[in-house]
Amino acid sequence: MLDLRKVADDLSNRLRELTDRADRLEHDLRLPLDPDFAEQATDMESAEANQALEESSRAEIVQIRAALARIEEGEYGICTTCGDPIAEARLQALPYTPQCIECARRN
Repeated sequence: MLDLRKVADDLSNRLRELTDRADRLEHDLRLPLDPDFAEQATDMESAEANQALEESSRAEIVQIRAALARIEEGEYGICTTCGDPIAEARLQALPYTPQCIECARRN
């Protein structure tokens, strides 16, 4: 049986990590480009990778916040699509998942 307090703590810790990382990446993306053209090309490549990482972090942040809200509302572990319970193994592997495996496969 899942310990919801531990799940919430783990999700909150992950949320802090992701928020810090996303904020750092956003800050780095706002830095001015190097005046050297060759360095600008390298900076642009890094910026593209950083932007992808930031977007990925922000998407996971949204999912974690939604999972924390489901915990607060007493709806954690219930599929948001079909209303069936989400398997504990799935929640352990992906604690912020809103769907059971069957509904996730359909989407």
